[in-house]
Amino acid sequence: MTPGARNLITDIAGLRVGNADDAALKSGTTVLTADSPFTAAVHVMGGAPGTRETDLLAPDRSVAGVDALVLSGGSAFGLDACSGVADALRAAGRGYRVGDVCVPIVPGAILFDLLNGGRGDWRENPWRMLGERAFHAAAPDFALGSAGAGTGALSGALKGGLGSASFVLESGISVGALVAVNPVGCVTTPGRRHFWAAPFEIGAEFGGIGPDTASGIGHRIDSIKWEAMQQRNMRANTTIAIVATDAALDKAGCQRLAIAAHAGIARAVVPSHTPYDGDLVFALSTDRHRASRDDLLEIGHAAALCLARAIARGVWLARPAPGDILPCWSEVNREGHS
Repeated sequence: MTPGARNLITDIAGLRVGNADDAALKSGTTVLTADSPFTAAVHVMGGAPGTRETDLLAPDRSVAGVDALVLSGGSAFGLDACSGVADALRAAGRGYRVGDVCVPIVPGAILFDLLNGGRGDWRENPWRMLGERAFHAAAPDFALGSAGAGTGALSGALKGGLGSASFVLESGISVGALVAVNPVGCVTTPGRRHFWAAPFEIGAEFGGIGPDTASGIGHRIDSIKWEAMQQRNMRANTTIAIVATDAALDKAGCQRLAIAAHAGIARAVVPSHTPYDGDLVFALSTDRHRASRDDLLEIGHAAALCLARAIARGVWLARPAPGDILPCWSEVNREGHS
């Protein structure tokens, strides 16, 4: 397995990703779309998910094609980003056709970023417009770190962010991941320098620091965010992700891919899949390469590795902003600091 040319989910031909964010709001939205509908499924393992139109992704549901997937900040308000994307798709004549009516299919998931230092005095929901802007910004290249749905994200001890990574398999099949990282758990080991995902790093894509050699790490919840949540009786976090492949998978195959990819969250976030996280993975196929059952095993493994790498990249690339309540990895690990 080698990373694709961009090391982004858009290394899968035909996919585009767009970000839109508001610095004062400390929130944003990320949209993945393509020129034509794609097959998708979802698997939820967190205890506190926030979603839109995910039921129709079950293998026994009749709708086969999805026009876009949305990852957004804003908690339940952020689900309105999907409406902004649907508006833009409808204007472009995209969607599920029933007679003369065109209905865009736009599942989405949200993370909680309403208590991160951003303004909360808005009167009209801003995420609908962010969704529309993100859709129009969709392109093969897009920003990571403090961008889109990762703008106001917080991990257990550092700012979170938006991450992505890709692999090209020996078979020629491509696999990629896109993730907004906002868990109660930590993406780094105690000391906030080494990433839990370090054993899976390719080159120096998130610093090349290597694994933490200390023993006994991970036995306790070493989360600044968790301690603050307990004091404020706040129970809202999540890691929301999309994994994608150009292998031809039906909805059942995509669901199996989403299940396998959750291992990437467990490898990169400690603890993961808690009752207070809404951990969720969408999986999609662009149906370009034939795939066997044996291929699906390797595709699922690659998706988990991509997701672990993407999580670390999102946190590593986060950048400081006025009013932050947690530092970035780069601030904690400046020369002379640990």
